[in-house]
Amino acid sequence: MPDTKPMTDAQPTPEAAVPEGEIETALLDADLFVKYKAPERAIKRLRTALERHPRSIRLRERLREVAAANKHPEESARQCLALASLYIERDEFDTAYDRLLEAKSLDARINIASGLEAIRRARRPDLSPSGVAAGGRRDVTLAGDLSLISLFDAIQVIENTRLTGVLVITGDANAGRIFFNEGRIVDAETEELMGEDAFQRTVEMTSGIFDFARSAQPFPAKITAASNTNLILDTLRRLDEESAGGEKKEAEEESDGLDEL
Repeated sequence: MPDTKPMTDAQPTPEAAVPEGEIETALLDADLFVKYKAPERAIKRLRTALERHPRSIRLRERLREVAAANKHPEESARQCLALASLYIERDEFDTAYDRLLEAKSLDARINIASGLEAIRRARRPDLSPSGVAAGGRRDVTLAGDLSLISLFDAIQVIENTRLTGVLVITGDANAGRIFFNEGRIVDAETEELMGEDAFQRTVEMTSGIFDFARSAQPFPAKITAASNTNLILDTLRRLDEESAGGEKKEAEEESDGLDEL
């Protein structure tokens, strides 16, 4: 039988199929350049290696670190976004969250709404849009269809333009409102819920329409998250935990049913 070499860092991704030695050599070269105070050469070496192995998480993580430590925030932010996509493919959602947050902190201009939406769809496929919702739209500042524009994108627009007002979301079976003060989410409500619980309910709505109307007066702050991004991430984590808890309960009920047989 032919000899097979053990793979290190092997994952069920294309990275596992590339020669590990090439990646290892590039990482060692970069470390030497950093050690001898030549970070620009380290960055160049890692970029060159990534041209051959664009899906290597180890290369991208090292480039992210070197760039961030040597006054290249834009490069580090780019790597964070690329890494988030790779981690989502591997179902490593918490790490993907971290990289998205880091990208935003490195470059405030970056819109991470699409990344958050990708994580939500990967974690909760049952919440995927189910077609274009019927109904008209009001003559307001911002309006759209949730099957075409995600709620996260709408929130990002309101945040970037620092608007004060109410975002009304009307779904097939539910409706909710999110209140903004200068782009910051300060409250939410549905027919039965208020505050963060209501915001979670609106995040679960992926079909329907939304519209935003500006307000001359600010609203009382009943949601006090550090940022809209942190609020969204915390909400997605809760949704994921609830989903995992539901699956565990179903498995236990099935097991109890088998025991009774």
